This record gives sequence, C-alpha cells and structure tokens, in this order.
Amino acid sequence: MLTTTLLYAALFALFALGLSFKVGGARVNAKVSVLYGEPANMDLAENVRRHQNFLEYVPMILILMGAIELSGGSSTWLHAFGIVLIVSRVLHAVGLKHDNMGHPGRLVGMVGTVGVTVVAAGYGLWLYFF
Repeated sequence: MLTTTLLYAALFALFALGLSFKVGGARVNAKVSVLYGEPANMDLAENVRRHQNFLEYVPMILILMGAIELSGGSSTWLHAFGIVLIVSRVLHAVGLKHDNMGHPGRLVGMVGTVGVTVVAAGYGLWLYFF
C-alpha cells in the first residue's frame, strides 16, 4: 500500500489546484484566454510559469516516491522527501518573479526540488541494486 506517497500526492493535488485557480483568476482579470495578452501581462505569465514549473517536477518525484515505497523504502525517507518538496515548491512559487531571477525563495525552492530529485533517485537506485 502506498500510504505515505498517497499523503503527499493528495497535498500536492490541492497545491496544484490552488496554482491552477491563480492562473484562472489572472486570466479573468487580464481578459486573456490563451498566451499572455498584448502587451504581455506579467502577472498572468508568472502564474502560468508557477503552475507549469510545478507540473514539470512534482509528478515525476511522486512516481519515484511511489516506486520507492513499493520497493520497501523507508517511510522516514519518504516523509523527508515529501516535506522538503512541499517547502521547496511553496518557496519557489513565492519567489518566481519575472523581474528577479535571484529571489531567495526561487533559489531555495529550486535547490530543494533538485536536491529531493537527486537524493530520491539515488535512494531508488540503491534499493534496486542492493
């Protein structure tokens, strides 16, 4: 049973929905259905990128977490991956600004997401080979 992965999948589903609602609200405010308007509406563009970036990373990590859990991986490690990923994704969403690549939230969120990906992948490979 994938109880630990289920917890984080449910939390991330709610977070993804929140990001999606922010995109929808920004589209309504900008009166733009597709793309970002003319001239580009940067609030809409930022919200779209936050949502897209989430969808580029989180599903892959959740699949990896599920495979680790099915392979007998430690729930402690899975909770660590989930907690770090939640914090990282929130920080990244707060820090993703079109005019500030160096926002601390974006940097910490990116490092946390990459860190979880690398460590979880390494742990998955260790479980497979050993």
